[in-house]
Amino acid sequence: MTAPTTRIKVAGSAPYEVLVGAGLLDGLPDTLPGAAQVALVHAPPLSGLVDRLCEVLAAAGRKPLRLEVPDAEHGKSVAVAEQCWAQLGRAGFTRTDAVVGVGGGAVTDLAGFVAACWLRGVRLVQVPTSLLGMVDAAIGGKTGVNTAAGKNLVGAFHPPAAVLCDLATLATLDAEELTGGMAEVVKCGFIADPRILELIEADPAAATDPAGPVLRELVERSVRVKADVVGEDLRESGRRIVLNYGHTLGHAIERHEGYRWRHGHAVSVGLVYAAQLARRRGLLDAATADRHTAVLSSVGLPTRYRADAFDALLPAMRLDKKAQGSTLRFVLLAGLAEPTVVADLSEAELRATYLDVCVPEGEQ
Repeated sequence: MTAPTTRIKVAGSAPYEVLVGAGLLDGLPDTLPGAAQVALVHAPPLSGLVDRLCEVLAAAGRKPLRLEVPDAEHGKSVAVAEQCWAQLGRAGFTRTDAVVGVGGGAVTDLAGFVAACWLRGVRLVQVPTSLLGMVDAAIGGKTGVNTAAGKNLVGAFHPPAAVLCDLATLATLDAEELTGGMAEVVKCGFIADPRILELIEADPAAATDPAGPVLRELVERSVRVKADVVGEDLRESGRRIVLNYGHTLGHAIERHEGYRWRHGHAVSVGLVYAAQLARRRGLLDAATADRHTAVLSSVGLPTRYRADAFDALLPAMRLDKKAQGSTLRFVLLAGLAEPTVVADLSEAELRATYLDVCVPEGEQ
């Protein structure tokens, strides 16, 4: 017997629902009342799924428009967004039409940015097909693209009309991609819902089984954490900053690697780094700091990075969105599920703590 669909409300000035379950894709037209045309932004690997969605939309009297973009972070650029806008213009796309992002976090970020800018904002529905997309990127209205200066520095806040997390799509992911999404799940456990950590620790294999009930519970719990935060603070003027736990170093690693590292793998190292910063500060006990490494390692995520990279990573960290002027701010933990923002970290402190997350030189 199939479990019923879980509906999680995201509050705010433009409230919407995140649906979690199986067999949700046939309901896509119901989320787009009044739309004559629907543009589906997707990468090549999801062409088959998009074929099906086009049939569903056409059967409901909607005209589908396929916008195929490069896969992963390579598609998150102003140039690719401009290509999408050109296609919308040729199609005569109006304000009552809608954009649908189908894919992982990079595609949903791009689709949201395309929708936010076209005619100063058209309707958006997200159909995340990766774990990262379901628990993080597709929820909350943050959209954006990468530039030479850094990741997600150009973007807009544009909440979707709905998010459809069809868990059946997770079965198509390779193991590394599924593992990468677990970093954001673990993050939610440390900043807000420790039950997430307990579920992973009890059976890491079950936690990463796309067909099992444990992963579904982890998705639902993570979605609730994010929905609770962004419903209160859409524009990251207050509480929403806690969702960036682990991301200051994580984004710097991504940029340093030319986005060859998956987002979740980089954030995993960033989580361990943030935990060690809090431990060094006396904010966090050693057991909770070390728990980061244990939980992340148990699901196959990296927890260390190159010893020779700090001088390249520091400038990238200073471009972090949480920075204020020349002050670099970090989200740290003052205890389990007690995130706080620390702004007086010295370069010497950052450098010394980096040694705690370095791969030994002989192993690089």
